[in-house]
Amino acid sequence: MRHEEGTFTGARGMSIYYQYWLPDATAKALVVLVHGAGEHSGRYRQLAEEFTARGYLVAALDHPNHGKSAGHYGHVDRFEDFLQTLGIFHRRVTEAYPDLPQFLIGHSMGGLISSLYLLQHQDAFCGCVLSAAAIKSDIEPGLMQMLLIRVMSALAPKTGVLQLDASGVSRDQAVVDNYLNDPLVNHGKMTARKVAELFRAMARIQSQASQIRLPMLVLHGDADAMASAEGSRFLHRHMASADNTLKLYPGLYHEIFNEPEREQVLTDVLDWCDARIPVR
Repeated sequence: MRHEEGTFTGARGMSIYYQYWLPDATAKALVVLVHGAGEHSGRYRQLAEEFTARGYLVAALDHPNHGKSAGHYGHVDRFEDFLQTLGIFHRRVTEAYPDLPQFLIGHSMGGLISSLYLLQHQDAFCGCVLSAAAIKSDIEPGLMQMLLIRVMSALAPKTGVLQLDASGVSRDQAVVDNYLNDPLVNHGKMTARKVAELFRAMARIQSQASQIRLPMLVLHGDADAMASAEGSRFLHRHMASADNTLKLYPGLYHEIFNEPEREQVLTDVLDWCDARIPVR
């Protein structure tokens, strides 16, 4: 496996970090990888190793305000910044590798970003894999709390209001420890503006899910306390995709690629992608 990295200019002129993991032989397909809230693309090296061993090129970015990219950790001015930055990155990757079939893989908030991105760009991909997509949340604020968050989003947008519990990441304590000790992970609270934008984005995909029609593999651990598995069930029920698979893993937590059963999960994803690469 070879590794390349660099930066480009994303939404609002922000410096955005990206990296490629490339197979030693000629790549047979391209994976655009979209990470979750508070984390960064470097946490997916093990996944990239599995994909490159099967002949895939993996391209990933750090979202604005995440990882090695510029910005205020835990914040976003508007959710559209994530979508615009992904669009710029996707165009760059496509220009660099125009002949490779493409798959989109999004985890957690990255699954939400990916779902919304598909509304305008699904024809570019052979298929999409969503892991623990943040379509619905068990910790969604009540009406009065949401109104307060929206007021704070307008008046004090960078005030921290919501912190994720790292213990829900994985049942593997080593994964949790690495997460807690990773300096590129946001260990503070998400801001009022980001929380408001997240729930606004969730409402948007819930209302427009029927526009998604490409092959979809929707995965979720049924013991996930960070992103509700009901969101994945909702997408599965409402998308227009004829090729639409929902797989729930009993007992698995939020990061199914980092659970003790990770090998089975990765095999499921790789086999699904392999079966959908167009025959040339």
